[in-house]
Amino acid sequence: MSKSKDGQETPLMKQYNAIKAKHPGALLLFRVGDFYETFGEDAVIASKVLDIVLTKRANGAASHIELAGFPHHSLDNYLPKLVRAGNRVAICDQLEDPKSVKGIVKRGVTELVTPGLSYNDQVLDTRRNNYLASIYFGKEKHGIAFLDVSTGEFMCAEGNPSYLEKLLQSFAPSEVIYSKAAKKTAAEWFKNDFITFHCEDWVYQYDFTYEKLKSHFGTANLKGFGIEELTSATIAAGAILYYLEETEHREVQHISSISRIAEEKYVWLDKFTIRNLELVFPQHEGGVPLIQILDQTVTPMGSRMMKKWMVLPLKEKQPIEERLNVVDFFYQNSSLIEEIIGNLKHIGDLERLISKVVVGRANPREINQIKKALKASLPIKELLKNQQNPTLKRLSDQIHPCEFLMEKIDRELEEDAPMLVHQGGVIKDGVDAELDEYRGLANKGKDFLVQIQQREIQNTGISSLKISFNKVFGYYLEVTHAHKDKVPQEWIRKQTLVNAERYITPELKDYEEKILNAEERMIALEQKYFQELVLEAGQFVTQIQQNARILGTLDTLISFAKVALANGYTRPKISDTETLEIKDGRHPVIEKQLPVGENYVPNDIYLDHDSQQILIITGPNMAGKSALLRQTALIVLMAQMGSFVPASFARIGIIDKVFTRVGASDNLSKGESTFMVEMTETASILNNLSDRSLVLMDEIGRGTSTYDGISIAWSIVEFLHNHQNFKAKTLFATHYHELNQLATDFPRIKNFNVAVKEVGNKVIFLRKLKEGGSEHSFGIHVAQMAGMPNPVVFRASEILGHLEKDKAVKEKKETFKSVPKNNFQLSLFEMDPKLSEAKKLLDEVDINAISPIEALLKLHEIKKKME
Repeated sequence: MSKSKDGQETPLMKQYNAIKAKHPGALLLFRVGDFYETFGEDAVIASKVLDIVLTKRANGAASHIELAGFPHHSLDNYLPKLVRAGNRVAICDQLEDPKSVKGIVKRGVTELVTPGLSYNDQVLDTRRNNYLASIYFGKEKHGIAFLDVSTGEFMCAEGNPSYLEKLLQSFAPSEVIYSKAAKKTAAEWFKNDFITFHCEDWVYQYDFTYEKLKSHFGTANLKGFGIEELTSATIAAGAILYYLEETEHREVQHISSISRIAEEKYVWLDKFTIRNLELVFPQHEGGVPLIQILDQTVTPMGSRMMKKWMVLPLKEKQPIEERLNVVDFFYQNSSLIEEIIGNLKHIGDLERLISKVVVGRANPREINQIKKALKASLPIKELLKNQQNPTLKRLSDQIHPCEFLMEKIDRELEEDAPMLVHQGGVIKDGVDAELDEYRGLANKGKDFLVQIQQREIQNTGISSLKISFNKVFGYYLEVTHAHKDKVPQEWIRKQTLVNAERYITPELKDYEEKILNAEERMIALEQKYFQELVLEAGQFVTQIQQNARILGTLDTLISFAKVALANGYTRPKISDTETLEIKDGRHPVIEKQLPVGENYVPNDIYLDHDSQQILIITGPNMAGKSALLRQTALIVLMAQMGSFVPASFARIGIIDKVFTRVGASDNLSKGESTFMVEMTETASILNNLSDRSLVLMDEIGRGTSTYDGISIAWSIVEFLHNHQNFKAKTLFATHYHELNQLATDFPRIKNFNVAVKEVGNKVIFLRKLKEGGSEHSFGIHVAQMAGMPNPVVFRASEILGHLEKDKAVKEKKETFKSVPKNNFQLSLFEMDPKLSEAKKLLDEVDINAISPIEALLKLHEIKKKME
């Protein structure tokens, strides 16, 4: 702690400690002159994260304190690094001009930036929402709310723990807040997956949060938002508003509504499914998620909307058909796509720009961008209005031209205005006569100074005469010592330097006053007019937010059409029946990763409730079972998002839940075995089934012994077939051929296999699905292809051959007892001395190095020994 000579805290450190005490969990950036300084522990963290020098500041006779700082104008470079490292950062500014204050300057926290609350362009990713989530752990139901303060989007929901976990996975918030009382529960929930912060318990009280929401929206109740009855969701949402106040985010008019994430409207995708299907994020480094294929949007709003649609596919026929109709329309009218995209490219991040306006952070260039966006949306509005599609006509009607604002910005703001208002040249000529006058004075005054300089050079004959300016005594004339005898008497000497002297004249002083006053007044007037423009733009926040949503929707639908045209997708038929029929289905991601010239092998899938509810798919590893399962789910989800699909035909009986147990998603780092993870995910599926579920299971039971695995897989298939209430459509890939027996015992189970072809000793994977179970797994061939040493492969073939011969033996234990032992060759050799000699010769042979001729000679030698 820094103290003065008598052992007391210095006034500056006293002020620092008082402010730091109010924000104990945050890293405090403390403005001192032209620098932001950090002290103590904060300085240690800042120096590591920002890679800046850590020094020690001594104060009087007392101990020192760690110190690390950076220039205030570098805040935009350093702040994002601190926030991305997971820090909450309190920005403490000087609240008064140091020049006008004696003693310590008044300081205060002007903003608390957290990972989930930021407007900074360097912190935010334009193609992703930056959500702050709030969770309320209730007795019966949990509540959750999401806010993106940079766009004003505010949503809430409530439900059981698995629903909330799914939402957390879908929306991937940058920060999660919760009540201090729920610390233990939260620790179990979040592990280390999220940056978290806990608030005091009283924040998560219903009465407090209900009033908070009512007062923010200015309503008598919350019925209009459809959340009046959602107690847990209300608590979670109200806590977010409190958190905004606590972090000094008080300008929040752009958060004008709250919506409910209606569970009944969207397909249930549990957290395992979102991860397994790689919808938004790849499971492995270098992997390609589905979003990367489908997202051809040109606006940040479109990209963010695409992500939302991907994790919240629809399950109501009418809105799905509405989206498909628009995609179809653009598919048929591809020339219109380019015309609209040409204008969409000029829109920029309109949604975040208008939020910046509301909080008073928009600069002149950003206000100009709003004007450009509004101008670019007018031709889009006209184009949509004239199309023969009711949805496009409606979208056209919903685009607000905001003509008054657009014209005002156009009339008053310079096209190439600088980023900062005080740099001048922000407001156009002709807006204000007084401003023009001051601008003329400032410019002409400087011209006049040049005239004075030229005149005085002629009058005095001092060729090196200069007119300059400094803050101490303003404008002055500088004369080198060589010419000082030519200086007129009426000039007043102000300063003597080594090589020159400086003078002022009454005439210079007059003009100095006019010029300096003019510049000061000019900047003040420009700031006033710019501030009025910002306030005017703030009046259009609702209309511009709506425009941003409409343009984002349009961008997303056009992206679907572009991808469909580029990749040969077709329009799916959305049906109310229970049938799922896909012809020539392809995997949308894998087909894009294939080498040039190689085509993806398409496959058909048919599932219904009456004849073919469960498909048991056998076939070797690497044959394409997993790809087939995943592509079926992706085709269904793409269709229900409103996209065309990679198939020649698809009839999609609407699915309401998709469950996947695909691939080994180990949780070993968290202390869970592969088998434990597999069983947990499978249990979640079996406990949450519905009649319109699509279940994909890949290699269930492989994490345990063969017989355990077969037994578990067998009983799961029986359970799915015999379920009293639900006939979940199921694809069950397995390498347990024993499960093929199930098709003879149960009417709605059918066997299929992924075809392979044996050519000599090689296996060619045809990747084609055909009826019937496969004979064997070709696992040994796959091992050989993977580069397994030949002795291991030969020995495995030998054991397999023996086991297959003994397959008829009923008692399995006998089969394994009769497997030939690996050491029988040795006992053979020990029986006969001749054999021992032959063995000795063989041992000397290096098979990898011997030539064919040498091998023949060696064989001849061994034969002679045996005679």
